[in-house]
Amino acid sequence: MQTKPLPVLPPQRWDIFCRVIDNYGDIGVCWRLARQLAHEHGLAVRLWVDELEIAKRLIPTLDSRSVRQTIARIDICHWPDVFPDAAVADVVIEAFACELPQNYVLAMAERPQQPVWLNLEYLSAETWVDNFHLQRSPHPILPLTKYFFFPGFSLHTGGLIREKNLIEQREMFQRSSSAQATFWQRLSVVNESALKISLFCYADAPIADLLEVLAQHEQAVLCLVPESVALSIIAKYFASEEQKVPLEIGQQYQKGNLTLQILPFLAAETYDQLLWACDLNFVRGEDSWIRALWAAKPFIWQPYRQQEETHLIKLNAFIERYGSGLNASSREVLDDFHHNWCSHTFAPSNARALLLHLPALQLHATTQTNQFAKPVDLASALTTFAATFCENKL
Repeated sequence: MQTKPLPVLPPQRWDIFCRVIDNYGDIGVCWRLARQLAHEHGLAVRLWVDELEIAKRLIPTLDSRSVRQTIARIDICHWPDVFPDAAVADVVIEAFACELPQNYVLAMAERPQQPVWLNLEYLSAETWVDNFHLQRSPHPILPLTKYFFFPGFSLHTGGLIREKNLIEQREMFQRSSSAQATFWQRLSVVNESALKISLFCYADAPIADLLEVLAQHEQAVLCLVPESVALSIIAKYFASEEQKVPLEIGQQYQKGNLTLQILPFLAAETYDQLLWACDLNFVRGEDSWIRALWAAKPFIWQPYRQQEETHLIKLNAFIERYGSGLNASSREVLDDFHHNWCSHTFAPSNARALLLHLPALQLHATTQTNQFAKPVDLASALTTFAATFCENKL
């Protein structure tokens, strides 16, 4: 009787190195990935972070004064300027080209078996990503090879970060009026019958122009803003010549049909639920972008601004992929608003059209979420590659 071969298991000890560059996007991705590798794949994960104070915003129980601690089965270590001698892991993830400490790289070369060394790249919908995924980069001196691992939207990339039961949890939440009522109560949010919009963006977005359109909308609008760099612009919008408005967490501010409420900075799970509960989400960077995709709600993405406006190339590539199958008029509205939002050419008429097209955009968001959830998720793709590497000694 022929027996099936046992599945090849991934190596067990993983190190993730993260430098906080884009405030919360880098650590957000690394923290979610670390938890998924530990909880769903049973791996021993050590997360090295240079800015623990910023990481604490996403991990509330983190002690930013401690150089090493364990939270949710993740070993979180401070990454100092002078890196200590540390045992090399079986798999080493260099998140977003952060460059490993030199003494750690030398220790990697001294191991009898080369560790799996991966440069986890930023997410992009551009087609060239397919060809560069898993490209090799031999070290010029040491007997080490680094592999470029690209998250992405196609079957030829490493996939998107997505927890095992995320879609089911979101669907249960969105079907349950009591779960949503409890969520709003926990955040001290009222006026649930209003059109609900979450706003998380960079300070250079045309925030005041958007708020003015919302204030003039025929329907009551509740805009929920987690604590962020956008607050100074919002304060100016609600201020008059006679009186400045100091924004306070939990307070609501009114103008026309717009009610705006400042929320505290939200932990990862709570922010997910905010996206699930709103009718339209404004997101930025990488982490909140993908969380908005999994929310199955209409959203507007603001990529991190880059020199020579190369961020607009990333934006166009994503809109081309995400907008596939959307009716022509809604597609034009969605495309135009994204470009207006990201290039300072805000058009009030386009913003009003976006609100009118929300029903069609909602149907499309549900379809696209299900479509993008079909390929393997990022953590599973990483563990599969690591297992294959060790079996074949690539």
